[in-house]
Amino acid sequence: MKLNYFPDTDSLYIDLAQRPSVESREVSEGVVLDYDGEGNLVGIDIDHASRKFDLGELVTSHIARPCSQKRKGVASVETCQDLLPDPQFSN
Repeated sequence: MKLNYFPDTDSLYIDLAQRPSVESREVSEGVVLDYDGEGNLVGIDIDHASRKFDLGELVTSHIARPCSQKRKGVASVETCQDLLPDPQFSN
């Protein structure tokens, strides 16, 4: 997931997947959801973002990172929460 802020247009784009969008729907004034060809949500475009959010701070909480591991020749996705740094010891 990527957060992209464009100050020249005051828009925030939340890129949820690295797939192109083929359909967009405005769900409220200035908020557009982008979908791929299979109907999956791939992005969120928010106009006038600085009026709607405090863009000066981004806080993440309890995000488990997916971890690809091979078992018997088959790739599986598991969470690697134990591999994330402990915030207690972060600088």
